[in-house]
Order: sequence, then structure tokens, then C-alpha cells
Amino acid sequence: MAIDPGFAQRLALLIQDERAGLQGFIALLQREEALLVATQIDALSALAEKKTALYRALQRLSDERVVMFARLGAKVSDENIRIVLADLPEALSAWQDVVSLAAEAKERNRINGQLITERLQNNQQALSVLLAAAEHPQIYGPDGQSRPTASRRLFGAA
Repeated sequence: MAIDPGFAQRLALLIQDERAGLQGFIALLQREEALLVATQIDALSALAEKKTALYRALQRLSDERVVMFARLGAKVSDENIRIVLADLPEALSAWQDVVSLAAEAKERNRINGQLITERLQNNQQALSVLLAAAEHPQIYGPDGQSRPTASRRLFGAA
């Protein structure tokens, strides 16, 4: 793979941007987790917009990296990136950070997905209990004690 000297520099800048973006993305995922644990659901919608915007920005950086390598006639791979950045130790370190941060973001996103699923299940169970209670309301007698309700019959029906 023939590489012009400016290619490695452009790739290094792109990777630095990606590292900064992933750090911001992880901070959002940490905030999302805290909101999910604290059940502050209203605050999640604003956070979701930021998360989506940052995700799209990260995707554009990744796409740009793919295009850069495609112009060389090569595929993006960890090995190829390490070859290009071999003479730029700071950029190589930034790439390793990107790989680690991407793995961390994936795991945090998985955990947040589990928290969301748990919240949805809890809400569904609570809703089921409320709906069942609405179908069988308790009636209280003159003594204040609950008594079973009669079966539902329509007036005028036999």
C-alpha cells in the first residue's frame, strides 16, 4: 500500500476527532445510565437528541476513514491503520484509545439497553395490574369492608 506523507497526517487528525467524539459519547451514555437508574425519564428525551447527533458525527468520521482508505485501494482494518501510523506514536496511541473507547461505548450502550428493557417490563406489569383492577373494582359495604363485586351484567339483560 503506497502512502503519501499527508495521508498519515490526515488520518491522525481524523482519529483525534474520533477519540474526542467517543469520549463525549461515553459521557452521554454515563449520563443516560444515571438518569435511567434514577428513573428521571423526562430528562432522557433531550439526552437522546444529543446522543443521536453525536452518534451521527462519529459515523461520519468513520465513513471518512473508509473513504480515505478506499482511495488508496485498501480496506480499513486495525492492521492497515497501524501500518499507516507506524511513524506517528501519538496518533497510534490515539487509535488504541479509539478502539478501547468504542468497546466501552458498546458495553455501556448494552447496559443502558438492559435498563430500558427492565423499565419497560416494570411499566408493563404495573399497567397490567392497574387494568386488571379497573376491570374488577372493589366495592365496600356499609361496614367499610370490601366485598366481591357481582358479575358484570348489562341492565335489562337476562
